[in-house]
Order: sequence, then C-alpha cells, then structure tokens
Amino acid sequence: MALASSWAWSGAATAQSGPLPSWNDGKVKSAIVEFVGKVTQENGPNFVKPAERIAAFDNDGTLWAEQPVYFQLQFAFDEVKRLAPLHPEWKGKEPYRSIIAGDMKGLAASGEKGLLQIMAATHSGMTTQEFERSVANWLNTARHPTKKRPFTEMVYQPQLELLAYLRANGFKTFIVSGGGVEFMRVFADKVYGIPPEQVVGSSGAVTFRMGPSGKPELFKDAKVEFIDDGPGKPVGINRFIGRRPILAFGNSDGDLQMLQYTAAGDGPRLTLIIHHTDAEREWAYDRKSRIGKLDKALDEGQAKGWTIVDMKSDWKAVFPPER
Repeated sequence: MALASSWAWSGAATAQSGPLPSWNDGKVKSAIVEFVGKVTQENGPNFVKPAERIAAFDNDGTLWAEQPVYFQLQFAFDEVKRLAPLHPEWKGKEPYRSIIAGDMKGLAASGEKGLLQIMAATHSGMTTQEFERSVANWLNTARHPTKKRPFTEMVYQPQLELLAYLRANGFKTFIVSGGGVEFMRVFADKVYGIPPEQVVGSSGAVTFRMGPSGKPELFKDAKVEFIDDGPGKPVGINRFIGRRPILAFGNSDGDLQMLQYTAAGDGPRLTLIIHHTDAEREWAYDRKSRIGKLDKALDEGQAKGWTIVDMKSDWKAVFPPER
C-alpha cells in the first residue's frame, strides 16, 4: 500500500511537468486537457469555481481492475477460508463448503443468496475498527489470482495521473462506487489520494454501542442500508456530496445513471467511459461480461458523444511498473 501511495505521489509530480504522461496523444487526452483548461480559465466563458469542480469516479474497472472477480468479493472468499477453523460447521454447509474446497461451480449454484451469506459472515458481526484491520491485513498479503500482484498494484497508472492532474487544477475527486464504502476507505487515501470522507459507496447498517471495556464503538450489523449502484449513484451523490459533478468517469452499465446525471447539468460537462479492449495487458470485455458489463452505457455514450476511452489505444501503460 505504501508503494501504491508513492505511485499516486509520482503521478502528481509528473502531472506538473507534463499532463497525463501515460495517456497517448489523441482525441481522448485532448478532450480531458481542453476541458480542464476551459473550466479553470478565470474570466473565461466556461470558468467553474473551484468549489464546484467535482469529479466522480467509479472504482471497480475504472480506478483498478475488476477481473476475474470483484476484489471485495475475493476478500470475502479469503476471509471465509481464514475464519473456517473457528467455524467447523462450515465444512458441511453451503456456500461455505464450496469456498473452503475451492469448488466454484458449487459456489455458483448457491446464487445470490449464497453470496449474501458470505458477505454477511465476513462484513458484519464486528466493530468497524475490526473490519478495517481485516481489510488492511488482507491487502498487505493477498495477491491477484492471475496477475500475482498485490491488489493495490492492480490500479491504473493513467488514472492515478488523471486524479493528480485534476486535483492540481482545483478539482475535488470523489469515488462513487457500488463497492462497500468501509472496504474502500481502508485504501483509497493511500492508493488514490482520495480521503475517506470523499468515498461514496454501498453500506451496511452500523450501530453505536458501549463495548465490553466500557468504550464506545460502532458495530457492523448484517443489514444492507444503501446500494450505491445504478440509479443509486446519483442518489448517493446528492446525499453525500451535495453537488452535481462536472466530470464523471465509469466503465459499466452500473455507472450509466451517474453519467447521465452528470451530463444533464448546466455548463461544461465531461463524461468518460473506459472500454476494456486490451486482452494482452489487462482484459477485453464489454456487452456479455458477468463482471463490469458495458452495453447500454456504451450505446448511450456513443450516441451522445461522451468520451470513450479505448484502453488498448489510449493508454501507454495500464498498471504501474512492478516493484
């Protein structure tokens, strides 16, 4: 995580000497630089006050990779295996049996109900501090199943540069993601330079109580409170940010409503979609993918002239250099 933080700093440094060095020159890079230029030009017709320069980014598939399984779900699978010795009854009970045995077909057969059980078992029944520690420990030790890199190295170098470039030009950068807000807050500041108060995500119910030692604590209950995906994203923006973004960046149909909401505002707007087209350096997927499906949003983006980022042709590099 410290290394990822250094990459974010490095992105800030390179952004000062030349904007977006990991982006290839072309229409997409020009659209970004021109947009930032016009909204920051004081006394210009498109000037936007710094307080209103809000940029909203999806996380999975937009700031870091999401294949072959969402990383938070991989965390949940690994947590089941870690906790299994404390729950001998799981060995004969689905969906836990399938995870412990590495039986992905059996896990798939448990469907959405099974996944909800897994999330409840690994994301609730503990304090917020205990959950934060479990996520931090996992990030420090876990490796991506196919790339064999720490998950915090599965971030996109061009996006680290873009975040730094925007902040250097007076933007406030937010994550607006379907992922769990408390999961993302563990690493968002270190990896992206986005502080926890600027992370909007799905959340479970949390209650205040006095702990066994008499100290107050927050306890995570097994109840979903808010889903920050699809139409929930504009709702989350309104509830937690309070300003409509002037720039939004997504990669899937789950981001469509956030992009629509951003594009519909007054004044200059920039809406961007990453199209995963690079099977060699990352993955190539869109309309038929189980993870990060991009179908309706791609059609609307093309029809309305949104900026479509072709990963294969627009990015010089995908991930930061291996350390």
